[in-house]
Amino acid sequence: MSGSRPPIRILDAAGSPEEIGNAHGSTFAEEIRRYAAERIDLVASGRWSGPAIDRDEVLAIAESMLPAHEAFDLDLHIEMSALADAAGIHLAEAIIVGGYTDFVDTVRAVVGGTTPPELVEDDCTAVIVPENRGVDGHGLFGQTWDMHDLATDHVLLLRLRPEGAPPAIVFTTTGCLGQIGMNAEGVCVGINNLTATDGVRGVAWTSVVRRMLRCSDADEALAVLLGADLAGAHNFCIFDRRGIGHNVEAMPSIRAVTKLERKPIVHTNHTIDEGTSAVQVERHPSLQASSEVRLSTARALLAEGTIDVDRLMALTREPTAICQRASDPFRIESSGAVIMRPATKDFWACWGRPEENDFQHIAAPFGGEG
Repeated sequence: MSGSRPPIRILDAAGSPEEIGNAHGSTFAEEIRRYAAERIDLVASGRWSGPAIDRDEVLAIAESMLPAHEAFDLDLHIEMSALADAAGIHLAEAIIVGGYTDFVDTVRAVVGGTTPPELVEDDCTAVIVPENRGVDGHGLFGQTWDMHDLATDHVLLLRLRPEGAPPAIVFTTTGCLGQIGMNAEGVCVGINNLTATDGVRGVAWTSVVRRMLRCSDADEALAVLLGADLAGAHNFCIFDRRGIGHNVEAMPSIRAVTKLERKPIVHTNHTIDEGTSAVQVERHPSLQASSEVRLSTARALLAEGTIDVDRLMALTREPTAICQRASDPFRIESSGAVIMRPATKDFWACWGRPEENDFQHIAAPFGGEG
C-alpha cells in the first residue's frame, strides 16, 4: 500500500533475562516512563476499573501481584525487574504498563464498585486457519491488535534469543514482555481481551504469553495456560507447526478450551462459553455490538475456499468492522496486526491500521530458518 508509515520498530535482544530486560528498558526508557504514567492515571481516574483511587493505592495493588509473577516464572520476573530498573520505573509500575488489561480486572476485584458503563476495551479479531484450508497444507494464525489509540505509537517487535529457551519473534508494546508471538519451534500464541469479574492478585497475561513461547508444541503451551494463576481474563489462541490448535477463554476461575478441527476458529472480545460468560463483566452495548459484528464478518470472509496470507491480510483491512478507526467516546483503533505461518516459520507484522499500512515480512532470529 502507498503512503504507509516507516517500518515497524524492531529490537533485537539476546542473552540472560537481565540482558534482555536491560536492552528493552534502556532503549525505550523515556517512552516506557510516559506510557506507565498514562496507564496509572487511567486506573486512578476510575475510567477503566470502577471508583477513582489514588496513585499510591494503584501501585500497592500492583506490588501485591509481584509474588505471583516471581512464583510463575523466575526468569521472566528477573527480565521484568531489569526492564524496570533500566527504564527508571518501579517494578510495580512494570506490572501496570505491561499487563494493563489484566491489572484492571484485578483492581476491579480489589476495590469493588460498579464497572463503568463507558469502560474502554481493546478489541482484537483473531483467526486460526486449519491446515486443510491453507495453501500446501499450511495453517495460519492472524489477528489485529486493537487498543486505545494512545497505545499505537508504542507498538514494537522483539526478536529474542533468550538463554535456555527457543528464539522468538514477539509483537508487543514498549515496557511489555510480550503480547503475540511465534518461536523457533513453530509455536504461535495470540490473544483477545476479555473482561472478568473474578480478577485476583495473580499473573498478568503478558508473562503467560512469554512462558508459552518457551514450549515445543501447542499441547505443552496449553498445559502452561491451564496451570497459570491468571490475574485477569483473556482469550488465548494457540497453534503450532503440526497444525494443532486450541482456543481458550481463560478467566481466573475457569478455562473453556475449544480444539481446532476442520473449520477456522474466529474469536473477538466476548465470551462464547456458558461458564466463562458467567464471570464476564457486563459490556457496553456498542462494544458488545462491535465484537459480535467483527465475529460474524470474519466468519463470513473465511467461510469458503483456500485461505492464504493475502486473504488474511485483506481480512485485517476489512473497513466496516474489523479494521477499526479511532472515534469518540472510546478511541479504539487497530494499532497493529500479525500473521504467522508456523509450518514455514514465516511472520508478518503491520504497525497501525492495516488498511493504511503495509505488512512487513520479519526476518526470524531462528538461525536461518523461515
